[in-house]
Amino acid sequence: MGVFLHGNSIRNIESKNQSTRITEFLLLGLTDNSTSQLILFVFFLVVYLITVLGNCLMIITITLSSTLHSPMYFFLCILSVVDICYTTSTVPKLLMDFLSEVKRISFMGCVAQLYSFISFGGIECILLAVMAGDRYVAICVPLRYTEIMSWKLCMLLVSICWVIGLLNSLAHTIFTFRLPFCKSHSINHFFCDIPPLLALSCADTTANEVVVYTAGGSVIVGSFLMTLISYIFIVTTIVKIKTVSGRLKAFSTCASHLTVVILYFGTIVFTYIRPTSTYSLDQDRVVPVLYGIMTPMLNPVIYSFRNKEVQGSIQKIFRKNSVIC
Repeated sequence: MGVFLHGNSIRNIESKNQSTRITEFLLLGLTDNSTSQLILFVFFLVVYLITVLGNCLMIITITLSSTLHSPMYFFLCILSVVDICYTTSTVPKLLMDFLSEVKRISFMGCVAQLYSFISFGGIECILLAVMAGDRYVAICVPLRYTEIMSWKLCMLLVSICWVIGLLNSLAHTIFTFRLPFCKSHSINHFFCDIPPLLALSCADTTANEVVVYTAGGSVIVGSFLMTLISYIFIVTTIVKIKTVSGRLKAFSTCASHLTVVILYFGTIVFTYIRPTSTYSLDQDRVVPVLYGIMTPMLNPVIYSFRNKEVQGSIQKIFRKNSVIC
């Protein structure tokens, strides 16, 4: 028995020593084909530029236009900030890797990337739920909208989004990088994410799965349920509107948001809220492209560029600049 315990202790020490020797990881990326990498480089570069420029335009427009200084556009402005940070946590490194033969990332760089990606992803989850609540108040109790959605409450809600998102990510990061990585240092992904990192560990990852299901699940599922409940009340109220034009107008204010919610939450739940044994890393590394890269690009278009108030404000800003020039 003593020899058995002694053998286990030696293996544990060796595993820990091997983990401490890891100073960098290798990212396997999305593809090994050089031609495909060049095509994907151009594609993701365009997507990233559209994301940054589109969200920056939203921030500038909402900030400069006094007609957009309302809770709904305040949340949209915060969403644009989060989307820029969210996509920046992965895409610049991905673009560099497309042009590199060996796709390295330092250990601390991997820690920072995981923390940033999970943080802004969590913040966006909660913020989407807050925006659904804002639409509920605007449609279901419009006469009390200004009274309920005060600036003090808006600032408090945004602060809660950031605090919960950052703390949730901190828990995941600590539990992930406390593990010994002794199987390999090659991450079967294009960025440092929880599932592929857990696959590299030679230790029991049960505690990590519990953290994913409790902390992560609370943020993701909790935000989704809050959003779903808000839309149940919204749809119930819209159905009661007598005129067709009134129903269409009310529905148009939340249809785009609901589309993004389904896309965003659906892919996140598919990635994280399921047993590790069901992961298929070769397939699952493509899914984060939807919610981590494509959704931040689509948000300005879906939420705002189809909005007449935003379009009018953008036109006014460009007219003023053209007159000045």
